[in-house]
Amino acid sequence: YHPAPLSEKTPPDTFVVQISVLYKLPVSYSIVSGDEKGYFVIHSSNGIIRTSKNLELEDFPVNFKVRATDSSDADIFNEVEVKVEVIDENNFPPVFPSSLLEERLAENSPPTQIVQLKAQDNDTGRNGFLTYGILNGHGLKFRINETTGILYSTASFDYEEEPTEYQVVVYAEDDGIPEKKRGYCTVVIKITD
Repeated sequence: YHPAPLSEKTPPDTFVVQISVLYKLPVSYSIVSGDEKGYFVIHSSNGIIRTSKNLELEDFPVNFKVRATDSSDADIFNEVEVKVEVIDENNFPPVFPSSLLEERLAENSPPTQIVQLKAQDNDTGRNGFLTYGILNGHGLKFRINETTGILYSTASFDYEEEPTEYQVVVYAEDDGIPEKKRGYCTVVIKITD
């Protein structure tokens, strides 16, 4: 048996899987080995397995054996293995060290690197894998490398003809399950004369 993976936030007493045997007489079900930490309980007559306590991600996957025993003769039994996996939930959004940064950019500069942004995500695996993007690009005057978080200007600016300040809102997004989470940072870019 390989039931659907459980969330690490699964509460106690959650249905996991039902074990059933083809046998003419009543049987008694029991967990005989492999669940040393006691995460699961089985109903002795209907074979329904439920969680018995909160799940600790680092203990999984758990492989345990279930035995079906003839109710009147303990020497007649059969065993099956059950493998239960637990999914790491996306617990944390990405966080930038500062939600507001100020950078200066000289007018008439060719397109250039402005700043490298780096967010932190306390999740592991794909839940902590970040990509970067821009919420507002001011007519594509700015771009960000989605992998490195480096913010670039894509044009040169004229101090006299254009705004002298731009607010670029950058986000970091994780690749989380079941939903992706975002963190934000505003970069104020001041064009200098």
